[in-house]
Order: sequence, then C-alpha cells, then structure tokens
Amino acid sequence: MKRRLLLSSAAASTLVLGGCASQDINNYASEKPVLDLQQYFNGTLDAYGVFTDRSGAVVKRFTVVMRCTWSGDVGLLDEDFTYADGSTQKRVWRLTKLADGRYTGTAGDVVGTAQGQARGNAFYWNYTLSLPVDGKVYEVQFDDWMYLMTDRVMLNKATMTKFGVKLGEVTLSFTKR
Repeated sequence: MKRRLLLSSAAASTLVLGGCASQDINNYASEKPVLDLQQYFNGTLDAYGVFTDRSGAVVKRFTVVMRCTWSGDVGLLDEDFTYADGSTQKRVWRLTKLADGRYTGTAGDVVGTAQGQARGNAFYWNYTLSLPVDGKVYEVQFDDWMYLMTDRVMLNKATMTKFGVKLGEVTLSFTKR
C-alpha cells in the first residue's frame, strides 16, 4: 500500500511539474525554413483563426488582413480582424528588432511591452493584452508560438492565461500574398 501511494505521488508530481514546463526557443535553432520576421511580415498577409475555451470548444472564428511594412529595424503590422458574428477589431503592432533574434513590440491594447525571440523557423512572443468582455476589461497573458512552414505559410498557437490559469487558445494560419 505504501509503495502504491509513493508511486502514485511520484507520477502525480511528474505530471504537475511537466505541466509547468515550457518550450525552449533554442530547440528550433536548426529548423528550416528560417523565419526572418522582417521578410515574412512584409506586404499583405491573410490569417484565419479560432479561439477555443478551456474545453477546446470554438468560441470565436475570425479572419485577419495584415498590412506590414518595415523601416530599418522598426516594423508596423496593421491588423484588421473580422469575426464570424460580423464584428470587427483593429490592432496595430510596432515591432523593434534587437540583437540575437530578439524583438519588442507595442500595440494600443497591449499592456507594457511585448517580448519575443526568433530561432530557426520559430518565433516566441509573450505579452499582456487588455481584453474587453461584457463591458469590463481584463488583462490576460498570451504565450504565442509561431512556426514558419513554407515561405508563404505560418502557423500560430497562443495560450491565454489569467493568474496562471489557462482560459483558452488561439490558433491561426497566416498566408502571405
């Protein structure tokens, strides 16, 4: 009985600790094609996405048209969202390229400064978003992972949390025109 309890505790500890582990951007350093944000996010892109809740149910479907330009190490990503219910939203990101594949970014509904880093075909992006829901505004955290699949297609999976509790996920497919 003691052995069974010990094994159960060890297994539970492994699951809990494993759930806290996060990806390491350096694991993607040798993946191809190499993602160059200034090249990929330049011109017009179309994106198709869903927001799913904790249970995996689709809560929102949307499309995005992105118009992206760069001037030196500063990029402007002008995003127009259209949701399945007909509502719209706009977000304009201002990205700054730093050394070692690192980026910072700001947008009107982003609290503070987003931090990101690119390695190989991947980009990791972390930020806090002011999210309006039913007349109130909540600050939620996003852990955003993007993976370049081809020179035209990128997949994006973002986890949204509040106080460390997962609220849902955003899944997007970007296509460069």
